[in-house]
Amino acid sequence: MSDVTIDSKPTRRVVRAEAEFVGKQGHLCAPAISAQSVGAQKIHLQIVRIPPGAFARAHKHGGHETALLVLSGQSGMWYGDKLDKHLVAGAGDFLYIPANLPHLPYNLSDVESCIALVARTDANDQESVELLPDLDTGRAFVPSEAEVVTDSF
Repeated sequence: MSDVTIDSKPTRRVVRAEAEFVGKQGHLCAPAISAQSVGAQKIHLQIVRIPPGAFARAHKHGGHETALLVLSGQSGMWYGDKLDKHLVAGAGDFLYIPANLPHLPYNLSDVESCIALVARTDANDQESVELLPDLDTGRAFVPSEAEVVTDSF
C-alpha cells in the first residue's frame, strides 16, 4: 500500500489503482479511491483478485457495507454467523455484503483468477477488516512475493 499522504480535503482526481498487496483477509488488493489517494471520507474503491484455487481468510468489515462487481472469473462465498450459507457470483454479477457479516470468499477455478471491483464504506479499507480465526477453514491463502503483480492496473 502506498505511503503517500495527501491533503485530507477531498478533491476531484483521476487515479490508477495502486500495485497489488496482500490484504489482511488474504486476497490481493489494488486500491484506487481512498482516504489516502483522494481524501475520500466514506468510500473506498479497489480491484481485488483471488488467484486460482485460493481461499481468503474468514473475516467481516466492522460497521462497513461492501458492494462488488465480479469482472472476471467465478467466486464462491461462505457467509453467515457460522459460515453455513453459500453463494456463487460470476462475471457480471453484483454482490452486496452488509456490515459485520462474516464471510469467506474463494475462487472456484483452478486456472483463472477471479477479479472484482469492490466498494466499501470504509475510506481506509483495511482498518475495518476483522479476521475471524475461529471460523477459518485452514485453507487461507497468502500468495508468495513471486505471485503478486507489482504493476498498477
